[in-house]
Order: sequence, then structure tokens, then C-alpha cells
Amino acid sequence: MSKIIVFFLLILFSLANVFAQNIGDNVFKAKTFVDLLAKKDFQTAETYFSDEVKAQLSVEKLAEVLNSLTPQVGNFKGQTGVKTEKINDMEVVVITVEFEKANLDFQISFDKNGKIGGFFFKPSQTPSKNAETYKAPEYVQPDAFQEKEVTVGAGEWTLPATLTTPVGKGNFPVVVLVHGSGANDRDETHLNPANKPFKDLAWGLASKGIAVLRYEKRTKQYARQFAAIKNFTVKEETVDDALAAVELLRKTPQINPKKIYVLGHSLGGYLIPRIGARDTKIAGFISLAGATRPLEDMILEQNNHFAMLDGAVSKDEQAGLNQLKQLVTKIKSLKESDRNSTEFYFGAPAAYYLDLKNYNPPQEAKSLKQPILILQGERDYQVTMTDFQNWKNALGNKKSVTFKTYPKLNHLFMPGEGIPSPADYEKTNHVSAEVIGDIAAWILQPRIK
Repeated sequence: MSKIIVFFLLILFSLANVFAQNIGDNVFKAKTFVDLLAKKDFQTAETYFSDEVKAQLSVEKLAEVLNSLTPQVGNFKGQTGVKTEKINDMEVVVITVEFEKANLDFQISFDKNGKIGGFFFKPSQTPSKNAETYKAPEYVQPDAFQEKEVTVGAGEWTLPATLTTPVGKGNFPVVVLVHGSGANDRDETHLNPANKPFKDLAWGLASKGIAVLRYEKRTKQYARQFAAIKNFTVKEETVDDALAAVELLRKTPQINPKKIYVLGHSLGGYLIPRIGARDTKIAGFISLAGATRPLEDMILEQNNHFAMLDGAVSKDEQAGLNQLKQLVTKIKSLKESDRNSTEFYFGAPAAYYLDLKNYNPPQEAKSLKQPILILQGERDYQVTMTDFQNWKNALGNKKSVTFKTYPKLNHLFMPGEGIPSPADYEKTNHVSAEVIGDIAAWILQPRIK
């Protein structure tokens, strides 16, 4: 079974039913559970699961997802930290685990019977001592820009952000960077902490005279609080914060309020029509690998790609794909009466999919009057040339829309060779200088109103 399929199974387990326990006991259990995973004693580790988790996550699946980490983060070295979090009535233990190449946070929740009712892992904010660090690409000119910390939004969802501005008197055009799927930080840092595509974009564009605002994604900054929301949609996940970032820039000195652009990557590109419909004063939009098809279909397509990487689909892989197809069918059969369901699919509630059920980004983008730049890497297996063609079919006759593809670039707009796979993301790399140049030239070109 594909490691991505198993990963999605891991995040399916909602944290809604976590109950306060003797936290000292929970910490001990969590630490012991992680030790069992490190020793590859998956049989014993499974005994810590609730019956619900056991029914969905077999010993074999657990072993595969943990074993798949080794090529990406190296061998297990030890536990370096532990903390507990309480969100409403939820009690969660977070164990920071050090590997050779990166640190991961294992977030483990316990049900009222003291059994593990859900767990997942993500890159830790505490980097590994041996992890590669970010180094600016050659196209960055450090003396050409400066950065300051700002805050996007207000109230309970305020987000820390970085505004990068060129050195000079001001009145700069500016780009807001809108993340792809997942709990991304402001740099869209990948598992390899040296790969930070949003930092590349910010520093690269600022070196060419364009300001850039990037911010922590809400699902990253408020992971536990967000997990407690049982009917969230892309509005809460992405759109509201992108609009708040635009509004902040309109009030920011040195920024030209008439030249605020929104750049969406992957999911962010998919949502450009939603963002544009809410704010008609945005100057223009840039889509980097903007998806066009239902998210559940793309998840299935990606997993088919993974299964075929070795040239054949194994029996276990086919079983996993069949299970995934059943879940996709279930998502597509959701009805309005399911909107308040507490069941999650690929980490999102029924309301999330119902909100997007009839959403067609290229068709809705036809109503946008602003110029649009649509860029696509031809080696991208997550958002493919099919999506690029969908944009072109719908918008190809509009003079205000510009299209370009890059034969050697992947989903992060970083270069590579051969059959694209997750291994591409493990290599230290940077957003292509050609992409930076194309975005800058498009923003800075004179436009007749």
C-alpha cells in the first residue's frame, strides 16, 4: 500500500473525542508508544490503539507508514521533548522525535479509556541538529530588500507574518502568497527544511523590486483549535486569511494599494476564483500549479501514480486503492443533510466537500476581470498538465490571461529529472530563477486601463 494512502488513514482519526485523563499516565503511554515504533515493535504498539483505530489501521499499515519515513528523515535517534496541550476538553501529548535528517512532532490523543484515539506526525518547529539549513539561491540579492514581522487578521485567528520590501522610497507592488494543502508555515517548508519555496519567492521577487507578504497558515498556527471545528470549509482554512492579508497591505506604508496581487500555490491556486469574487479590487492573480478538479479525485490519482512507480501495482497496493476509491465514492455521495456530520474524510469534514461540490475554478475564473498568470510544472504529479489544460480550455480566449509551462519543474517549481516521485522533495533545491523572472516581469509590465 502506498505510504500516502496510509498517511491519509492516519489523519482521518478525529480528535473530537479526546477526554481529560491522568496526564502523567498519558505522557508515559505516549513515550512508550513512540519507543515501540522506534523499535519497530508494531504488534505491541497496536495494543495501545482504541478499537476504532484498530479497525482502520492494521499492524501492516502502521509498519509501512513508519518504515516509509526512513528514506526521508533518516534513522531514529531519540525523543527530545514532550509537551501536553488542552483544547477545550481535549488532552493531547506531543512527543518531539529526533531523526538523522529532521525532527518530527508525534501528536497523540487518548480516549476516555486511556487508548490512543488518534495520532499523526508533522515536521517539528525544533529542527534537527543534522538537518540541512536554508541557503538563499543565487538570484537573491540580500542587500536589495528588508523584512519585518507583521500580523495578519484579528481576533482569535491572528497570524504571524513576514513582509519583505525592497529597499527604496516605496509605492511598491506586492504579492500575497497563499499556501497549498496541509498545515504549512509561511515559507511552505517541506520535510527537507532546506526547501522553502515561499521564502525563495519572497526573496527572489523582492530582489526585483516587488514586496511580498507571507504568513503562517491557520491550520499550522492553530492546529488543535482548528481540529476542534467540525464543519470548516476552505473559507476558514484559506480564503478569509488571504483576504485579511490583502486588507492589511492596503493600509501598509510603502505599498501601492492599487497593485496588490495574490499568488496561490496548488490549493491556493484552486481558490483564486473564490478569493477574487470576494475582493474585486485585487490587481491580479498568479496561479502556481493551481488545481482544477475535485480534491478527492486528485488524491486518488496521486495514489495511483505512487502505486505505479515501481512499474506494477501489488496486491496490497490494489487493496489500498480499492479502499481509497470507496472513500472517494462516499465523499461524492454526500448530501446537504450530511453537512453537520462529525465524520472526517482525508482530514476534512463533510461540510468541506459539500462546499466545493459544484465548484469549477476555471469556469468561475471567467468572471474575474483582473489579469491572471497561470504557471505549471510539467513534472508535477500532484497537479498535472490535465489541470493546466483545464485552465487553458476555459480561459484561453481571454487576452488578460497568460499561460506558461516548464518541462523540468515539479509541484514546487523546482527542477528535476526522470519520473517524478516524492523523492524529488527530499533533495535540497530552489524555485527556478526562470519562474521568479517570469512572475516579476508579468507584475511589472505596464498595463493599459
